[in-house]
Amino acid sequence: MGWIRAGDYEVALEGDTVVCRNAKGRQLKSVPGKLSEDPAVVGLRQLVEWLGRHDRACQATVERWMIGSLPIPVAVLSRVWPDPSWQGVLRDLVVTADNGDVAGFLRGADPERGVGIVDPDGDTVYLDPQSIRIPHPVLLEDLDDLREFAVELGVEQRLQQLYREVWQRPADLDGSKSGVEEFAGGRYDQLRFLVGRATQLGYQVRGGQAVCAVLDEGRAIEARMWLGDYEGYESTETGSVTWTERGQALTLDRVPAVAWSEGMRMGAALYAGRTIETTEEAA
Repeated sequence: MGWIRAGDYEVALEGDTVVCRNAKGRQLKSVPGKLSEDPAVVGLRQLVEWLGRHDRACQATVERWMIGSLPIPVAVLSRVWPDPSWQGVLRDLVVTADNGDVAGFLRGADPERGVGIVDPDGDTVYLDPQSIRIPHPVLLEDLDDLREFAVELGVEQRLQQLYREVWQRPADLDGSKSGVEEFAGGRYDQLRFLVGRATQLGYQVRGGQAVCAVLDEGRAIEARMWLGDYEGYESTETGSVTWTERGQALTLDRVPAVAWSEGMRMGAALYAGRTIETTEEAA
């Protein structure tokens, strides 16, 4: 973006910051206070705010695509790819073809050439599928190999996919149970601290519970953890992690892989913020 006249000065965007230079072309350390209400400055700052919201919306949308392993029409991908916000979050994600086989790391999308990827052999190729998927990492059988390959390629994913924390359901799990106690009993000095951590991490809080909504295998499932429903200044403890579908509690053997992993991820994140007592405090 070029320079815009603002009174006796000129202003422009440098990244997400409004910068200013004087009539001699010397860039100033900051925008003069007398320009704070200038239409050009106000417009640029509003643009920065809009771009930030757009950037976050793109990331949230792609994360929903990944958690649900939803099919993404290549026509849609090609339309959004030129947008830096979309491209920044999509680039280098592992994608699968229509048949579910890992295609490679996403590097481009073009209405004429198709989808550009770096394949498992390290070659850049273009595919022409109708749609692709961004699989949740718990569904990637060769996750460790892909992580090593990503390091070799110098891949940096803006959206957590390869390095997202994943939990596999234990083989010896008692499937008849309705909850997991692994992250229960994490004490917080005040309920509002626990609620604040849950909302900061992006989880909904309803009816005294943190809620993580997941679309898994076409099923709308909610992972839940009890937080507390009394005054925010009272102490509280994290509860067990449970799952529901259409409001009905699920036994653990009925929880699919992605919903299981995301629920355990939520439980671990909330438990990690608990109050840790030192030896002196415990005494």
